[in-house]
This record gives sequence, C-alpha cells and structure tokens, in this order.
Amino acid sequence: MSAPARVLVVDDSPTMRGLITAVLSSDPEVNVIGQAGDALEAREAIKRLNPDVVTLDIEMPNMNGLDFLEKIMTLRPMPVIMVSTMTHRGAEATLAALEIGAFDCVGKPGPGEPRPFGDLAEKVKAAARTQRQFSQPAAAVTPPPSVAEFRVGRKIVAIGSSTGGVEALIAVLQKFPANCPPTVITQHMPPTFTKSFAERLNRLCAPVVQEATDGARLEIGKIYLAPGGERHLQVSGGSAPCCRLVDRAPVNGHRPSVDVLFDSVAELAGRNAVGVILTGMGRDGAAGLLKMRHAGARTLGQNEKTCVVYGMPRVAQELGAVEQQLPLAAIGEEILKLTAARKEGTE
Repeated sequence: MSAPARVLVVDDSPTMRGLITAVLSSDPEVNVIGQAGDALEAREAIKRLNPDVVTLDIEMPNMNGLDFLEKIMTLRPMPVIMVSTMTHRGAEATLAALEIGAFDCVGKPGPGEPRPFGDLAEKVKAAARTQRQFSQPAAAVTPPPSVAEFRVGRKIVAIGSSTGGVEALIAVLQKFPANCPPTVITQHMPPTFTKSFAERLNRLCAPVVQEATDGARLEIGKIYLAPGGERHLQVSGGSAPCCRLVDRAPVNGHRPSVDVLFDSVAELAGRNAVGVILTGMGRDGAAGLLKMRHAGARTLGQNEKTCVVYGMPRVAQELGAVEQQLPLAAIGEEILKLTAARKEGTE
C-alpha cells in the first residue's frame, strides 16, 4: 500500500478548514498534515511540511488565492486543488486558476448539501499520484487557419474531458478556425462553472462557443459545451442534428457523462464523426469512444505524457477505442485534418 497523500489545507475560514479536514481525514489514504489561514501562513507551512498537495481558497486576506497560486507555480510547482464558492465570480476566478496550472477545482458546499466537497479526496489522491511536471512552460499557440484556408466537411466532433480539461480544451480549440466543424463537448465541471467556461472559451477561440441548450442546431463554426449538473448532453435529429439535454441518472458517477454523449454521436453520425478523449480521472467516455470507433468514426486520445491525469484516455486505449494517441499539442490540428472537406467534394 502506498503512503497516504499528505495535504495542506489553506482557507481563511476556520469552519471551512475544519470541514475540508474532516472530509479528507475520513479517507485512510489521505493525511491532512497542516492548515493555514492565509497565503503567508501557507508559504511557511509549505516550506516546513513539504506537502504532496495543497487545497487553496481563492478569496483570502493579505494575498488572494490566484496571486498565491502564481507564486507557487513559479517558485515551487506542485499540485494545487482550488476550493471556490459556487458563484459566477468564483467560477471565473477558478477557471483562471486552472489556466495558471491548478490541478483541479471543487465548489464550496451550500446549506444542507448531502456530500460536501463530493470527490475531493479522490482528486487529492490523483493529484498526489500524478507525475506531471507542474513547471512545464505553456506551449506557444499557433494561429488557427483562416476561413479561406480551411474547407469544412460534414463531420461532427465530440470531445470528452475531466481533470486537466480546462487547459487541454483551450489548447485544442484555439487551433480551430472560425468555420470549424460542429463540435460538442462534455467536460466534468461543477454546475455553475460551465457557463463561465463557455464564455471564457468564446473569448479565447475563433469559433462561437456556447453552453449547450436543448434543441440548439449543430452548425458549422459553433462549439457546444454540456451544462454541468442536472442533465446529460446528447445529439439527435437525423439530417438536422441538434443538442438534446436529457434527464437521466448519472453514468459512471457523472452527469453530464462523456459516455452518454459519445453513444449518441455514434448512433447519429457513425463514420461522419470524430471522437476525442482528453485528460481525466476514471473511465467515463472510454466505452462510448469504442462505440464510436465501431460505428466507423475516427477516434483520438491524449497521450500519457501530456495528460494531467492519464485515466480516461488510458482506459480508452486499453479497450481499443483509440485509433491514434497523440500529444495534446497535435490533437487540434489532427481533428482539422480528419474533418476537412476532400478536394473532390465534401466527406
């Protein structure tokens, strides 16, 4: 048995520190080795205790969590899990933290929430196990092809991601031109975060990115992100495909689930689709990607070296669902190659 993950809990609220500590301490594979009430205390605790993982509040006195995270990633890169309020402001700050290099995020619980902090312990353990180098410099973003340079075909793109997906999706979608193929995405994320994430992607990318709504037509130049929380994203509609938000129980512990999305794309589009599975814990999406490949779709998986967590892509690879496994920097360009119209006509 491996040693328990050693965690430092940083939050300005003693009550919240106590709650996080209690949740983590209930898992025998996690050991809370210290607490800190602000960035100054946290800095000294990190030097003294050398934790495997830090949980970090965003709004704190003396120095906010984002500024402290930047210092951590510059001076002592390590896995950090952000703990944020479930508000629009909190979501924006957390997304910025994930871009800076935070491992993952969890939302602070509301009154009467039955499972406060959800899978925080699992995220802490995954963070402690990861071999990712947090000091990796950000890769330079090459400009996407222009509308004139890219002739879009008739394929639909479906992407699934989880832990590490914020950085990964930005890297992939920034390669897309304004006339990209219709693209549907399920990213595991707290409910209030997906709208902010879609808005952030829309600012950073050439195509239109929006949170998916029930009945929205799939159109060239548009990317649809599954809303977090209560429903799954599917596609349907035959010759006029559209988004469907479906009330169903969680699948693989997730709602929305990548498997549910991939299953629907396999049934609707068959060989006229490209499936992509990116970094994430667990196995969600692996079986659905295999179904897509069996239906004739082209399938891609992120390789281990560039994943924050090589979980979902690993299972997909082991199942035989992945046709090509690629580094993150190559996935966006490969999607465009697979979805471009052939010179003699569209696919």
